[in-house]
Amino acid sequence: MKKFWIVGMLLLSIILPATAQDDTEEIVITRDTAPLPANVVLTPVVSDLNRPLYVTHAGDESNRLFVLEQSGEIWIIEDDVKLDQPFLDVSGIISQSALTGSYTEQGLLGIAFHPDYATNGLFFVNYTDLNGGTVVARYNVSLSNPNIADVGSAQIIFQIAQPFSNHNGGHMDFGPDGYLYISLGDGGSANDPLGAGQNTQLLLGSILRLDVNGQLPYSIPEDNPFVGNDAGADEIWSYGLRNVWRFSFDAATGDMYLADVGQNQWEEINFQPADSTGGENYGWNVWEATTIFAGGTAEGHILPIAEYNHSVGCSVTGGYVYRGEAIPDLEAVYLFSDYCSGRVWATYRDSNMQWNTIEFLSTGMQVSSFGVDEANEMYIIDYSGTVYRIDPA
Repeated sequence: MKKFWIVGMLLLSIILPATAQDDTEEIVITRDTAPLPANVVLTPVVSDLNRPLYVTHAGDESNRLFVLEQSGEIWIIEDDVKLDQPFLDVSGIISQSALTGSYTEQGLLGIAFHPDYATNGLFFVNYTDLNGGTVVARYNVSLSNPNIADVGSAQIIFQIAQPFSNHNGGHMDFGPDGYLYISLGDGGSANDPLGAGQNTQLLLGSILRLDVNGQLPYSIPEDNPFVGNDAGADEIWSYGLRNVWRFSFDAATGDMYLADVGQNQWEEINFQPADSTGGENYGWNVWEATTIFAGGTAEGHILPIAEYNHSVGCSVTGGYVYRGEAIPDLEAVYLFSDYCSGRVWATYRDSNMQWNTIEFLSTGMQVSSFGVDEANEMYIIDYSGTVYRIDPA
C-alpha cells in the first residue's frame, strides 16, 4: 500500500476517559497499526439514485437513512429499501443547472437534522437558489406522516449571494455543542479572486457557527471567536478555507475533521480539536495544503493533518472517524476519499499523537460523500447512483 505522511508507529494506544454520554466506556483515540483493507467489504444498499451527494440519519431511533440528491430530492431508506415517495422535493426552487446532466457544483448540497429532531421535528437544508445564492432553510416534518416533510413550513434562516457558480461549500452539521456549523466556499472562480480565504470580514471561505435554537433566523453564540471585536464577522468559526466538501465531528471525542478541496496540486484534511475556541486559520489562499500558493501572510496558519497531490486524485471528499462496532479494526480511523480517482485513505494517530495516512481502498467510484447511521456504521456514496455500506469482510 502506498504511504504518505507516515511517521513511526509505536506499540501503545492512548485511551481517553469516557464522555458525559456514557461514563462506562473508554474512548480510543490512537492505534498501534494501520487498518487492513481485507477486513472490509462494500455492500450496495440502494442503486437507483440520481446524483446522490450525502447520506445521514435523523437521530430519532428509527434507523432510517436519508439520502440527498443534488437535483433536489431527499429519499428515505428503510431496511435497505428506498421508499416510493421523497421525504422532501425542492427541485423547483434550486439552481436549475442541478436538473441537467451537465457538471455543476450547484443544487441541493446539505441537510442537517436538529439534535432534538425526535421531539421537535426540525431539520435544515442547504441549497443554491434560482439566482445561484446559498440558502439555508429550516423545515418541519409532517405532523401526520414521519416519512414526509411539511413543504409549507420552510423558513429561510441564512442566505448569501455567490459571485460565481462554483465553490458553494454546502455541508452542514450540528456540533456536540448543539450549534449549527455551515461550510461556505471562497466564492468560486479560481485562485480566490475575492481574497475571501484571508478576509475575516467576508463570510465566504469559512465555517460558520450559528445558534438556531431560539428566535428566527438565528443568534450568534457568545463564544464565537470574533464576537465583541472588529477582527472578523461574528458568524465565523474558522477560516482560510477554499471549499470544504464535507466536514464531520468524531462521535466519540467531538474533534472536527475538514476536507478542503485544493486548486492546482494539493488536496488536504484539516483538524480542529474538540476543546478549540475557534478562530483557526487554515491558510488558503496563501497556502495550498503545505505548499505556498499565492504567498503573503496567513497569521497562525494551521497545517493539515494529511494531504495528497493531483497525481492520485483531483478533489477531496471528506468522511468520518469510524466509531461503529461491526469493524473493530477501523476503530479511531478517519476515512476520506477522492471524487476523481475513487481512492479511499485512512488517517489515524499513533501513540506519539502523530498522524499516519495510508491508501486503504481503490473503489473505482466517483465518491461524492460518506455518511453514518445511528449505530455509527459508515456508508460511502458513488455519484453515479449507489449508496454502499462499509461492512466487515
